[in-house]
Amino acid sequence: MTLEERSSPILKAFEKAVAWARMNSVWAVHYNSGSCNGCDIELLTTITPRYDVERIGIKLAGSPRHADVLVCTGPVTGQGKDALLRTYEQMPAPKFVVAIGTCALSGGVFEGSYNTYDGIDGLVPVDVYIPGCPPRPEAIINGFAQLLEKVENYA
Repeated sequence: MTLEERSSPILKAFEKAVAWARMNSVWAVHYNSGSCNGCDIELLTTITPRYDVERIGIKLAGSPRHADVLVCTGPVTGQGKDALLRTYEQMPAPKFVVAIGTCALSGGVFEGSYNTYDGIDGLVPVDVYIPGCPPRPEAIINGFAQLLEKVENYA
């Protein structure tokens, strides 16, 4: 593609439309790697009508092939490592990863255990970290807002 073609107003308008669509329809797939379910409960509370993250464009997808964001909770175990990597690889580009809870960030109370990894970022690249045990829905919404900034600035 030549420089003249890249700077055409039609291409710029198309890129702007793609960026707008990407910002306003972020689909997430949830991966729980075996936690106490505290983070899962808070994440599911976040998508209920009380907090309504769909108004900012976040919606849970049923398949990783339709998702833009991988939302991970819990410590990654040796048994769940392959499933996490397979889920991440099935997602189309551009893909983003959000780690929710202390266990996903550092292994939490399972840190140093013989069968868990100390954080998800050792296996897949994490874009947004949401600390807490479990984090409040407000913190998860704040993390999603940070993610939307990354999606907006994605080149």
